[in-house]
Amino acid sequence: MIQCTNALLKIAQRFNAGEKQRAKRRVPAGTKELSPNEFARATESEIAAALEQLRIEYIQEQRAFQIVEKAEGCQLVTDPAFARWVRQLFPAPKPARLTAPALETLAIIAYRQPITRADVEAVRGVTIDGVLQTLMERGLVKISGRAEVPGRPLLYETTQFFLDHFGLRTLDELPNVEELRTRHLPVARSAAGIGDAGRPGSPTPATTES
Repeated sequence: MIQCTNALLKIAQRFNAGEKQRAKRRVPAGTKELSPNEFARATESEIAAALEQLRIEYIQEQRAFQIVEKAEGCQLVTDPAFARWVRQLFPAPKPARLTAPALETLAIIAYRQPITRADVEAVRGVTIDGVLQTLMERGLVKISGRAEVPGRPLLYETTQFFLDHFGLRTLDELPNVEELRTRHLPVARSAAGIGDAGRPGSPTPATTES
């Protein structure tokens, strides 16, 4: 059990107990080592227990990597104590920081998702075309559908990468999440033709931001 879980964890970018079911379906028929076996019969709770045992073993054995809980599963990552050596071997360009307008826009989307562009602009008081495009190019925000209102504007929400980037497992771990989700905020005027491409009827903020 421990060996199978350990092997899957090392070859997967992220692993959770549900992966076990998919792994079982990939095992060729007649493979004596894995079908039938302890791993194929294991429950999700047993897999979770195996992951926890591995996490403790890695710490006790002072391995150079550790298991951390991420959104929708666990991930094998380098121990932060070895970060400076890894950076020297694998230098990466330092990503440009998000601007204050981008962070404000991202916060509104994170707490009020799914949300239309017009509603975000109603809160911020400026147009967000350039900022929204930047957030989507960074993989932090995505289109999630269309609102059931006249004009059917696009809805936006945060991505899986957003959770990973900010070290969150779920959106419920956002600071002051309950308070900010329920706080009254301005919304776009309800009118026919509201959309995400400047259709007639869309509210026009006084300023533009890039």
